Amino acid sequence: MASLNRRVRRAAATAVALAFGITLAPTGTATAGTGIPDGSHVTSLPLAQGLYQSAYSERNDVLWATASVGQPPAPVTGSQLLRIDPDTLRVEAAYTPPTNGTVEAVYGIDVDDEHNTVWVTNTRNNSVAVYSQRTGRHIATRPNVNHSREVVVDEKRDIVWASSFGDGALVAFDSHTLEEVRRVTVEGSGPTGLAVDERTGTVYAADHTNSRIIEVAPGSRAPRLIPTGGGPLSVALSADGRTAYTADQTSGTVSVVDLRKGAVARSVATGEGAKSVAVDPCSGRVLVANRLAGSLSVVDPRAGTVVETVATDAYPNHVTVAGGSTAFVVDKSGSGPSGEDGLTRIRLTSGTSLRHGTAAPHPGC
Repeated sequence: MASLNRRVRRAAATAVALAFGITLAPTGTATAGTGIPDGSHVTSLPLAQGLYQSAYSERNDVLWATASVGQPPAPVTGSQLLRIDPDTLRVEAAYTPPTNGTVEAVYGIDVDDEHNTVWVTNTRNNSVAVYSQRTGRHIATRPNVNHSREVVVDEKRDIVWASSFGDGALVAFDSHTLEEVRRVTVEGSGPTGLAVDERTGTVYAADHTNSRIIEVAPGSRAPRLIPTGGGPLSVALSADGRTAYTADQTSGTVSVVDLRKGAVARSVATGEGAKSVAVDPCSGRVLVANRLAGSLSVVDPRAGTVVETVATDAYPNHVTVAGGSTAFVVDKSGSGPSGEDGLTRIRLTSGTSLRHGTAAPHPGC
């Protein structure tokens, strides 16, 4: 991902007006945590109302983000799928979801670079949907995913998994035919965040309701249940697939879970309301967005310590890592001049490589 490693452009992004009341704002000044000079480490700007999650496409060098306005029980007043230049943080295009009585609002997101598509969850419509990365065209909607929360793509097996929080299920779709191919239900569970090990095809879900991880392997007859920290909302995997990390909202921690032993190896306090977790493929460090603390924690999982804390705008909601040690955090701060939520780009310091096992380094490292 060479383009993301270019020097940060300092020119302000041109303001773009979006339909449905979602307003984009020009680039703001850079902000930084832990005393790092402005512009060299952290760049943030107000972007759009209702930001929720983001995902990076290596194929297109594009950051995709979802935005939906309207908190239950209020109706959705607008929703957009945003195509963002990761270098300038400028919105290149905004696509409006279809309306069938109500807006098919978009929330969770992942990209399928093999088929050049974007998958999203339509949480309030109990469905998932597929869009073209090339044109932004809505391709299909698939129903019967009750309170669909997150989605993750296994490109190697042409499978897309979605978490069905409302009925405790993990639902798999064929990414070529777009049809449902598997459904695994764990009674009484509340699956939220997802991660997939593409080497094995095993999918992992954070069970927010029961403070555990749900593990579903290909061909397995029953899921494996692994304890973790309090109220996990998000899950990520180490490069070698031996370790899972959960962002534990209730306990304000990240749990380091040994998947072979099926136990928490260590718990690291990161900040109040830990909500989203991702792994830097270059260093192996773990990034945790702390919603109520308004920060991003960079964790050394082997030492069990927070090595850096970066201030973000209020209520960071999701973190994703793109290629060579660049993180993007979307927030729900409403701090823009017209109430926009923000996007923060963080250039991660390289530090000492924490990778282990035989996994190859990310090509962008």
